[in-house]
Amino acid sequence: MIFRDFLEDEFPLGDGTAETRATVVCPYCGEANEIGLDPGSGARQEYVEDCQVCCQPWRVRVQYLPDGTADVSVEEA
Repeated sequence: MIFRDFLEDEFPLGDGTAETRATVVCPYCGEANEIGLDPGSGARQEYVEDCQVCCQPWRVRVQYLPDGTADVSVEEA
């Protein structure tokens, strides 16, 4: 009998590495900001975070690719 691990569907194993930091450019002031990423929150994420320079809110979108790299974008919230 083969047991299927249903968590593998949600969290594929890969090589165990995933990006936990990203540098983004604020859509308001144009300054670069380094933000923390949480791979444990899922392969696709969307949340609001404030700029570390001008304090304006952004909508952050993160998509983890199979190799653990993160595609991160920010836009005005």
